[in-house]
Amino acid sequence: MENHPQRQVQERFREYITTERGKAVEKAVWDDQYNLGIEVIDKAHANLFRIVGKLIALVENGENSESACREGLKYLENYTMKHFFEEEAYMRSVHYKEYGRHKKIHDKFRNETLKALKWNLETENYSPASVQRFVGTLLGWLTGHIMTEDQAIVGKVELKRVYDRSAEISIVARAVDHAMQDIFRLDAKLVDENYNGRNIGRGFYCRLDYNMEDGSRIRLLLGVEEQLLLKGVGMLLGLTALKKDRVVDEAALQIFKQLFSHMGRLFRVDVPHELHKEDMLTQEQFREEFMTRYPCNLLFRTRVGHFIFCFRKWRSKDHKTG
Repeated sequence: MENHPQRQVQERFREYITTERGKAVEKAVWDDQYNLGIEVIDKAHANLFRIVGKLIALVENGENSESACREGLKYLENYTMKHFFEEEAYMRSVHYKEYGRHKKIHDKFRNETLKALKWNLETENYSPASVQRFVGTLLGWLTGHIMTEDQAIVGKVELKRVYDRSAEISIVARAVDHAMQDIFRLDAKLVDENYNGRNIGRGFYCRLDYNMEDGSRIRLLLGVEEQLLLKGVGMLLGLTALKKDRVVDEAALQIFKQLFSHMGRLFRVDVPHELHKEDMLTQEQFREEFMTRYPCNLLFRTRVGHFIFCFRKWRSKDHKTG
């Protein structure tokens, strides 16, 4: 049973999402093909994406974005707690073997990601950049999480574990293809196992550094052609096109990180690790970083666009053995 203050938050936010500005993205609705077949979870996912869709409209409109985000954040804090509780209850009821790991992902989003977004909004006085970061992060996190971790609950996505074989190109290629199918619903064909840095056109580029428990560090250099990423970001919302702006940049970063988490079992990501650094790069910055040499440089093609996957691993000098 919802308490009275929570109902007030929901009622105020519903006023925002039923305005004329919100109607501009009325087509941003949940696609039923991504349902899990669990009514309470499917309804929650549809509602979450409806909220994010309306927030995108308000951000693009540029008016009342501070008020919308204030109410939206409060609403999402309450709603995600309710949704995560229901989803976790279902996983326990079916004795889902990945329950503990899935719950940790929920806890981190609720206790760290949402809190960091709130802090960023407040310290920057709800500046346009912070508002776009807020919406983009939500969009990217939800897209990646629902398309991988949630789909795995009912067996639509298989969480494979492949360890200590990352030097084998065929193993890496299969892991990338598996992740691309789950997140973007597209087959990824390896077209160049010695990618030389050639331009793939307009795209999104990212560098991610992870510290692993054993003292090693993993760096991923990733690039995705613009139309491929935009398709992935807009897919669950039913949007055929999103413009490339700060919102999509933030969503791209979240999807890149969840791509690592999903296929990262190749790198033993289910053991303790931490994200050391994350950077969205320009095309020029990507090329400069690429020239520092990566032992694994792969180029994939999908029917929508190309995807670049570069990887290297080294021993951290700061690691102390016990």
